Amino acid sequence: MNPKEIISNAHQALDIEINELQKLRDRLNDSFIKSVLAINESKGKLIVVGIGKSAHVGNKIVATLNSTGTPSQFLHAAEAIHGDLGVIQKQDIVLCISYSGNSQEIVNLLPFLKDYSSVLIGMTGNPESKLGKASDIILNTHVDKEACPNKLAPTSSTTVQMALGDALAVCLMELKGFKDIDFAKFHPGGSLGKNLTAKVEQFVSQNKPEVSPESSIRDVIISVSGSKHGITVVIDDENIVGVITDGDIRRMLLDQDDISKVKASDIISKNPKIIDKDNLAKEAMQILKEYNIGQLIVTNGGKYYGIIDIHTLLDEGIN
Repeated sequence: MNPKEIISNAHQALDIEINELQKLRDRLNDSFIKSVLAINESKGKLIVVGIGKSAHVGNKIVATLNSTGTPSQFLHAAEAIHGDLGVIQKQDIVLCISYSGNSQEIVNLLPFLKDYSSVLIGMTGNPESKLGKASDIILNTHVDKEACPNKLAPTSSTTVQMALGDALAVCLMELKGFKDIDFAKFHPGGSLGKNLTAKVEQFVSQNKPEVSPESSIRDVIISVSGSKHGITVVIDDENIVGVITDGDIRRMLLDQDDISKVKASDIISKNPKIIDKDNLAKEAMQILKEYNIGQLIVTNGGKYYGIIDIHTLLDEGIN
């Protein structure tokens, strides 16, 4: 098979799946609306049941729902009959996924799923199947053609299941008024979570260099050199009066023949950019970018607290 044939086969597979997704879109009806409303109004959680490829789809749907504010749990059909049915409570809703709707494991479970839950939603490609007939609500995932060249491997059918699960999640997010800040609460370790919730205080360096206005240039150089940020803060009576960077020192050395009498106050850069430790780290990054600087002075109640560095924020995924 040459490269053009490979791409052609890929195009064909994608075209088949796109076509099936369009059909899914066009047949969305009151059953979908009822499913969304039932899940949204439920006092319990959503139990997603599946086996085989549908189990993999079900796990993904559960992960998406949990991360977007709809408490969900996956129940494998083969394990359910051996004790795991206990996870279902009467106030829960069950979403059972089976393309054929007649898988033996699913059929064996149907009486229990029906009896133990408040609503049974069947996601199936065969509304006339045993799953379809047992369900309170049917989500039709029928496909005319699998993308598999042998028309055997679940491809289009699992894509349609996955997409329908995403559509449920998106509609539920809208109903719940689920915003980016809510999403971040469930993803505190991810880049989005950090950008929306992380505070400046979390990234402040333990190194806290400072000098007084009367400090000698020797003391200033020692302070800047001891700071991994290449900066020291000038403090007068606990107030921040400015900063001195390694760049300020280099410029002073170029301009002065005799540096023995130079003091911190002679080379200070006044009005440095400052941010409070309780501000969002993202706000600190915005200031650093806007003024094209590498560090910000961090305060706590107006008093010097430490330094935050742009490289630290970048390393932590703050942008």
